[in-house]
Amino acid sequence: MRYGPAVRRRKLGAELRRQRELAALTSREAACAVGWHQSKVSRIETGCSGVKPSDVALLLDAYKVTDPELRALLGALCGAGSADPGEGAGARRGWWYAYRDRLPPAYLDFISLESEASHLRTLETTVVPGLLQTPEYARAVTRAALNDPPPEQVEELVRVRMARQSVLRGERPLELCAVLDEAVLRHEVGGREVMAGQLRHLVTTGQMRHVRLHVLPFSAGSHIGITGPFVIFSFPRIADLDVVVLDHLTSSLYLERKEDLRAYGSAFATLRTRALSHENSLDYIAGLHDGT
Repeated sequence: MRYGPAVRRRKLGAELRRQRELAALTSREAACAVGWHQSKVSRIETGCSGVKPSDVALLLDAYKVTDPELRALLGALCGAGSADPGEGAGARRGWWYAYRDRLPPAYLDFISLESEASHLRTLETTVVPGLLQTPEYARAVTRAALNDPPPEQVEELVRVRMARQSVLRGERPLELCAVLDEAVLRHEVGGREVMAGQLRHLVTTGQMRHVRLHVLPFSAGSHIGITGPFVIFSFPRIADLDVVVLDHLTSSLYLERKEDLRAYGSAFATLRTRALSHENSLDYIAGLHDGT
């Protein structure tokens, strides 16, 4: 099952419905305004069918939505970046389109969400988050995760992972907050030299104003994070678009219910209070590097 696209469709549909209601239009009136049958508007709003960026633009025009940031976000959420490189606001960030035939759909969708999010909160219990990995570390992780795949596949996946890190650069970079279990820093992925480079990179990246790292030391004991890693995507201005992602060996699960979002948001806040401060975490990581 492809969870990601369904999540995007439902959340996009819910926001389009909200914009229609703000415009004081019925679904029938909205359909008439854009020359559609009412059933098409209903299918889009319930997430039962996909929608092209041009159709989203038509609806937003009918609802008199002029905010460029909101229009760009909703255009991107309809899959402009991953589905059509020449259409919609999201296309400018859809670099992953070139990999559409070689990457799993769930991974492409994860990249799309990551590229359009404004904030990302993540708990990692075994490996460094992909956005913070060095090429050498990413290469070692990829080999282990795929059970020694062909070298050309490894290199392509590493290129993709490095390209993903572009969200941390630019005028409005992604705000990243990561809680790292101490085990993440202790596993010598790729060997001592690779791990030393990775620790050094964490300290350097952690000095970016929009990156916050918090180490959860072994001394913290048992905690809610032992159930496994997770990622929370938040989007600009629209909290209802937030999504929680749980990774499994062969698939990813996307959670969108408000109660799930509250539970994972609360869990992350609790973990952050039990972890070291950002400044102390960078000192701790630097100390581990010095000891390698």
